[in-house]
This record gives sequence, C-alpha cells and structure tokens, in this order.
Amino acid sequence: MSGDSEEGLSAFVALHGAALRASGVPELYWESLCRKLRGEVFDAGDYFGIMQVEEVDEEEEGDEEMEEELKKKPNPGNEPCFKVIVTSENGLQASNPNSVFLVDHAWTYRVEHARQQLLHVPGLLHRMTNLMGIDFHGEIPDEGSIEQVLQEMWKYNQTYQLSQGTAEEKVPVWYIMDEFGSRIQHSDQPSFATAPLFYMPQQIAYTVLWPLRDLETGDEVTRDYAYGETDRLIRKCVLLPWVPTEVLDVNCFTPEPSDEYYQAILAENKEKLPVAINPPLYDKDKVFKVFTDIQQVLHNLTHPRFVFTDNEGEADILYNFSHFKDYRKLSEERPEVMLNQFPCENLLTVKDCLASISRRAGGPDGPRWLPRTFNLQTELPQFISYFQQRDRRGEDNHWICKPWNLARSLDTHITNSLNNIIRHRESSPKVVCKYIENPVLFHREDVGMVKFDIRYIVLLRSIKPLKLYIYDVFWLRFSNRAFSLDDLDDYEKHFTVMNYAPGVTLKQVHCEEFIPLFEKQYPEYPWATVQANICKAFAELFQVASAKPAPLGICDYPSSRAIYAVDLMLKWDTSRDGKRIMQPQILEVNFNPDCDRACKYHPTFFNDVFSTLFLDETDNCHVTCIV
Repeated sequence: MSGDSEEGLSAFVALHGAALRASGVPELYWESLCRKLRGEVFDAGDYFGIMQVEEVDEEEEGDEEMEEELKKKPNPGNEPCFKVIVTSENGLQASNPNSVFLVDHAWTYRVEHARQQLLHVPGLLHRMTNLMGIDFHGEIPDEGSIEQVLQEMWKYNQTYQLSQGTAEEKVPVWYIMDEFGSRIQHSDQPSFATAPLFYMPQQIAYTVLWPLRDLETGDEVTRDYAYGETDRLIRKCVLLPWVPTEVLDVNCFTPEPSDEYYQAILAENKEKLPVAINPPLYDKDKVFKVFTDIQQVLHNLTHPRFVFTDNEGEADILYNFSHFKDYRKLSEERPEVMLNQFPCENLLTVKDCLASISRRAGGPDGPRWLPRTFNLQTELPQFISYFQQRDRRGEDNHWICKPWNLARSLDTHITNSLNNIIRHRESSPKVVCKYIENPVLFHREDVGMVKFDIRYIVLLRSIKPLKLYIYDVFWLRFSNRAFSLDDLDDYEKHFTVMNYAPGVTLKQVHCEEFIPLFEKQYPEYPWATVQANICKAFAELFQVASAKPAPLGICDYPSSRAIYAVDLMLKWDTSRDGKRIMQPQILEVNFNPDCDRACKYHPTFFNDVFSTLFLDETDNCHVTCIV
C-alpha cells in the first residue's frame, strides 16, 4: 500500500472507525471501502443482478412446501416480486478484501417532510411508486398515490441518527435504498449484512453491503430485516410489516417493571443517592445565598431573603439548569445545602418511566388520567396484541409515538398504521401512547373547534411528608387548525406547541380570559370542578411516584425542592355512573421548565416559588396546596 493511501486510510479510520466497528463491518474491508467511497465506486452491478420472480397463483399451490415458501415472501402484497442474485461467474468470496459494496440511497428525509417532498420534488413520487410496485400513471402527483407510498414506505425504510448537533439535527433520518438495495429480500439465515455509514467528507450517507459467507453464481443476496434480535417472539413482531401475523395470544397486560429495571436506570444515569440526613433547620430571618445559572431566576428573583452568589462553595441554595448527579457527596459534606431537584425525579420526567410508575395507580390499563402507554423497546408484543384486539373490535386505533426524552414534540408522530409504529422502534427509544381521539375542544373565532393543552406549574416541597402545590396561573396552547381525525401529519391541526415552529402563529389566551370563555362554551362544566379533577390527578401521580423508596420512587431527600411543568389535555369520557365527563390526561412532566411567559406576565413568579419552596411561607403567594 502506498504512503498516500496509508495516510488516507488512517484518516478514514480516525473519522469512521467507531461507526464501522459499531455496525460490525469487518476490518478486512475497510481499505477497499475507503477507496470506493473516495472514488465514488459503485461496482455492485459487476457482481449482482436483479431478477423478477413470478408470483405463483393460489390455485396452483399443490403442496404445503409451496405455501411455506410463499409465507416467507417479504412483500406478499407487492406484485411483481424481485430478488437480487450473484451474477459474477466466479461467485463471491467473503475472504476477498474487495467484497464490500456501496449502495446509494434513493430518498432521504425526515418523516414530517415526507408528504411535501413527494408532492414537490420532481420525479420522486414516480421513482417511489415504481420501486414499491404501486400503479402511478399520471404526471402530476395525486393524493391517492402519495397516501399509498406513505403506507408502503415502512417496508422499505431504514434509519440513522446524527450524534452531534442541535436537538432538531438529532431527529432520526429515514432513507430508502436505491432499486438494487431495496430489492434485497429478508432471510433468517442471511447471506449478506448491511449498515448505513455517514461519509463525513461528502456529508452523505451510503449503505455498506458485505457477504457473511462465500457465494456461488446464482445464489441469492439476502439480509436479516430483524438483525440483532434473537428472541423468537420479538423477531416475529419486528418482521410483521413483511410477514403479517397475529399475536392475539400474547397477554397485553403490562405490569410494572421489576426492581432491577429501576436499579439499571439509576446506574445508567450515574446518579449517586444521598445518605440519610436530618431536615436542616434555619434561623427564621436568615438570608439565603443562591447559586444559579438560570437567567430567568437571576433577572426575576427580588425577594429580600435571597441574594445571589457566584461562589458555589458558599451557597445555601443550588438552583441549577442541568441535572445534579452526586447527591451522596453533597449529603455527606453539605447536608444543609438545598437544591432545586430530587434524586430519581427522572421517574416523572422521562416518558417511559412516567408510564411505568403510573401503573401503581390503576388496573391493567393504568390510571384514567394517563393515556394507555407501551414502551416499544420492552413491551412490543403486548402493544401489537392490544392494537390487533382493538382492530378486531372496531375501536379507534390512532396512536402517538414519542421519544423517551425529547421535548417540544420533536420526532413525535401520530399514526394508525401498525407497520409505521413497529418500524419507529428502530430509530430511537420510544413510547407509543393512545392518541386522544375525542379531546375536549375550544372554539376559536378565527378557526373553529381546536385542540388545546394546559400547562400547570407544580411545586414539590417535600416527599415525606408529601407537600405539593400548584401555581395559581396556568398556561394554554392551541392548535391553529380545526380538529379532525385525518391529515395526521398536519402539525398545526394535531399539535399545540407553536412557539418553536418558524413562521407559525402562536395563539395566546390568558387563563383569566380563558375560564369565562370555556364556561360559556361548556356551561355544564364549571372550571372549578375541572380543575379539582386535574389536581386530584396530580396528587395521585405524585403519591405513586413517591410510594416506594429510591430508586423505585422519587428519593425522600429533605434538602431537595423542585418545580415541574405538567402538560395535560382534557378528553371526553364516561364516569362509572354513565355520565359524560371531562377526564384530565397527563401528557408529560417537564424538569426545569421555561418560565419566560410566567415571569413576563407575573413578575412575582420566582419570589412566590422561592418563598413556597425554601421559606415554607405561602401567604400572599399565588399557590394552592393540593397535598
């Protein structure tokens, strides 16, 4: 190998080695891969060919073997069927360092942009319908063809994520391989492996294809669509988009996870639990030194009993934006120092944990105040069984897929397609929650009946005894288009978070203005009753969240205090005595929420918060004790 290419290879490995190792690409192929990427060498056509397979008519099937073979066909609904075979007359040797190939991507996109791209990118719809075997004869994109591609694409989609960049840039990217890559079929004993590789110098992703054994001319090129899954039931579930099957025999009951599950979360978070301390006592007129990196606190806390310090070591209160980890050290060395977070509060603020602890407050379906939720990593068979049972009963099957811990509705998708949900599991850890198909709507003069959600600020003063307050002002967010259970990718119809979307109007209504409007629209539902039910849901949530010792529950650390933003919606439900009721639905709990609007409209906000949490004084504060 020449000095130049050696240098090129070591630079290539420095950039891509970690990704290649993680994807299992053998080092044997790295040099050739480097050369092919630099020279943009797509030589798969010299070794492989695409073959069209005739589908066998049902009547002709004489024997069971043929039926079995048909069941293995990965895209049963799609005519015609293709497969990729080795055409090189010498076959292909896995030990040959050149036996590695680049596959180009025909379409790369983020899910929320798919419809618009099919509508507007010249030739894209035509290419996708051809690739997926969908009839499309027109020149102009039509809704029917687009809808079919949006359904079928989950059989062809692959995904990767960028590890650096903003939250928006880290949202998973989906791609469809070119006609060659997309026609490589599934096998439980695959002859090849594939992995995406983001090639840094060009900022382009390719798929790398390499053999797992020696192949002869005419052998089929296959890959495992459930690569890495060894559990038989999980494999069956993951392969369901290509091999439709029913898993109705799986019990869809989802018990609370084991204690070990919570122990593992604690270890993964690198959080060290505090030692037991006595609740600190302070002089009743003590002035507390506050160390904080939160601008809203620095600009708005003016209460005379709090002063700021730049020295963390002399602070009485640590009010930090980022998560605190080493409670043990703090409890041993400075037990009297108070802080704005609780050990193990992620049980509330991370969506999969919120769902699992909430199961302590309800039967098999969980509490009435939380939409039915499944963790796609650990509860996929139960979810599919539940989905298929609902389908059989003709019940609504709209679901919302959410990442465990991204905010602002990023990478959040509404769908009634089971294939879509199963494939979303591959991109990043997600929960799937029953989408609220019958929300209580609000009439907007300019738009009609829209969805809205409500944000309450909840103040947690202590765990034992449980002391919980709500701030007396709540915040409202509205959709911009009239609600209906269609156009599921129409953000302004189905979502309410508008303050981060560029060029989108943000409708603001103050709660004092909202209550009379709401009561006028729903005279039989006084807001005081609605809010009492909301507070009851909050109380139940925090009771179950603190019912078990850490790490199974929020840790009872006497020096901890916290504020959370709880987002909720109201849905129409039927009470046990058959009355139509507005049932609160808790959507998420946010740590260290953005309090910009709170400070803008209520300048005493942080004075009230600090007074309630750190002084135990609530007189003249805009808070109400709910536990």
